[in-house]
Parts: sequence; C-alpha cells; structure tokens
Amino acid sequence: MSRFASLLMLLLLGLSQAYQGQEAPEQDEEEQVDISDKILTANKDTKEVLLEGDLLIPKTRNAMRCWAQSCRWKKGANGYVAIPYVVTREFPAWEKQKVETAMRSFHASTCIRFVPWNGEFDYVSVENKDGCYSFLGRQGGKQVVSINRGSCLYHGIIQHELIHVLGFQHEQTRNDRDDYVRINWENIEPAMVHNFNKQDSDSLNTPYDYTSVMHYSRTAFSTNGRDTITPIPNGSIQIGQRVGMSEWDIRRINILYGC
Repeated sequence: MSRFASLLMLLLLGLSQAYQGQEAPEQDEEEQVDISDKILTANKDTKEVLLEGDLLIPKTRNAMRCWAQSCRWKKGANGYVAIPYVVTREFPAWEKQKVETAMRSFHASTCIRFVPWNGEFDYVSVENKDGCYSFLGRQGGKQVVSINRGSCLYHGIIQHELIHVLGFQHEQTRNDRDDYVRINWENIEPAMVHNFNKQDSDSLNTPYDYTSVMHYSRTAFSTNGRDTITPIPNGSIQIGQRVGMSEWDIRRINILYGC
C-alpha cells in the first residue's frame, strides 16, 4: 500500500509540473510584449472603425473629448463610483474570472467599483467581439467593451480598455506631448497618421507618464519597423507597459473622480 501511495504521489507531481509548464508561456508573453502592440495586432482585422487604434466612435458627442462631467460615471453618496457590468456567456468561468480580476484591481487603489449589473440603465457589457476596443467615457445605456477571447484576455489590456471607459485617452495624444516625445511621421503608416493627432484633453496637472498603460509603444503603427515615437530629450527611456497600470494611471483616476 505504501508503494502504491508513493507511485501515486509521483504521478500527481509529474502532472502538476506538466500543467505548470503549459501555463508559463502566457505569463512570459505578457511580460515581453507591450500592451499597446498586443491591442493593435488584435485589431488589425476588425470591421469596426476605430480611432487611435481602439476607440469606438461615440453615438452622441465628440469622440476625442471626455473630461467633462457628462461622460464621467456618477459617484454615489457612499463615495464610490459604481459601474455596473455584465460579462457575456461566451466567456467560460475561468475567462470571466480573468476579466473580473482586472476589474477588481481598480478596487484596491481607487474609488471605482465594478459591480454586477442589476437592471441599471447605464452599464458596461464585456463581449467577445473581433478585437480589443471600447468607448471613451460613459455613453449612456449599454456600452460594449470588446475583449476578444483569442487575443485580448490579458490583465493589462483589460485594464487599458476599462480606463478608456472611465474617460481617459492615450497618453501620447496629450496636448503637451511635443515636450516629451517626438513623433516620427515618416515612419507611420500613411493611413494611420491621424491616430497621432494631439487631443484637447485634460492632463489633470499631472506629469507626462512614459510608463502609462495608456501609452503607445515606440513602433505603434510603424510602416517600416522603425520608431514612430521617440522620448525626448533622452531617447533611451522606456515607454509603454507590459504588465498594467502605472502609479500615475492610478493617481489620475483618483483625481478625476475625487477619490
């Protein structure tokens, strides 16, 4: 009996190690590839017309302006900003859990609370569509956040799209960006040049953040593999993110929503 138990333990240990080995590559990929690069790759074949690579055109207002009260989610008397959500049935339980884990990451450091939808008029619907994209800020009614099961189920990508839902644009479109980065227009795909236009956004008196989860990578929309964005004056500064929200991403959410 003792010999049988020992063999069983060895078998279980072997299966455990094999399982862990299968899971490791996804984590490695998460750390090695910039979040914005993953998003742009996932959205190459989408049928949606997207602005700046992953923003849906809004129904009722200027897509590139979202810092007024009208597109913020409302804060309750308890001091929390509750955002109702549903995750559609296309996502099996473990994938739904991954989406909800990214949502809960906001709970630990901000007053944002993603809560299960209970019939509210305004809510977010996380759906398995053909890419990673969302609207900018609260639209009113049901608004879709697309998290494609095959290419977008990464912690940082989900955070990125949810920060758009909160009303934040990409970092490199700030109206003061020319003080911090050089846009190499000659390296940008001609049809994608409009994605680098500066926007009339509110930086909330916060510093430019090269490590924001909302910052494009160096080669975003490159036509020749060369940099489309170069930090200045120090061109060696790392830009973009591979994991998730930066400290300033969190601070800005707290400032905008008075957390």
